[in-house]
Amino acid sequence: MLPVLFKIGPLTLHTYGLLAATGLFTGVYLAARRGAKEGFSGDLTMDLGFYLVVSAIVGARLLYVVVEYRMFLHDPLKLFKMWEGGLVFFGGVLAAIPVAVWFIRRHKLPFWPLADVFAPYVALAHAIGRLGCLAAGCCYGKPTTSWLGIVFKDPASIAPINVPLLPTQIFDSANEFAIFLILIAVRPHKRFQGELVLLWLILYSAGRFVVEMFRGDPRGWVVEGVLSTSQGVGVLVFIASLTVFVRMWRKAAK
Repeated sequence: MLPVLFKIGPLTLHTYGLLAATGLFTGVYLAARRGAKEGFSGDLTMDLGFYLVVSAIVGARLLYVVVEYRMFLHDPLKLFKMWEGGLVFFGGVLAAIPVAVWFIRRHKLPFWPLADVFAPYVALAHAIGRLGCLAAGCCYGKPTTSWLGIVFKDPASIAPINVPLLPTQIFDSANEFAIFLILIAVRPHKRFQGELVLLWLILYSAGRFVVEMFRGDPRGWVVEGVLSTSQGVGVLVFIASLTVFVRMWRKAAK
């Protein structure tokens, strides 16, 4: 699509980085505004957002490096070339959760209400960031002959060029944007604290599992050719989130 937005001398602006940053800062800004409406300090919410962004990026990159370690053995500097793609979203989630727990306990904040503040905007941030994947050509889909196929022509694209591929980046972005709308719709009617963040984890895990079936890029396997790394993590997240959701729903119903 458009891996490089523009290049001036040594300065290169990668579309992936711009859209990822746009999604992250949009999500944090909107979460801070929502947090203020629900009685949380704007400064604390912004600080938490900053910690979540940093930990999520580090975690997402580390899980990718673990899965694709062979790629980095001969070129360790590739570890820092994140504009070329290489972030596993569930790695970011797994890293951000303990950081959030640490921050919230340190400042004596209620975990579930604050998690619900962030949940819709995490989904929105990811929806925007996935468009960066489309621009860079990472996270691409399998070859296809259907009308859904998109063709990457820029030689700088990570995806194979001049081959119709399923637009899995758009699938994942649409999934997260739909979840964002669902969470916003559910928010005024939620029955217990933590409902939104648990619902996000459940819906995203299920949607990501389906999208992974159409991915064509190398991304690591739990079971070679059957269950990808993200699907494996997603199954565990889905089961854990659904279990907690059902228990809290039943408790609220009583």
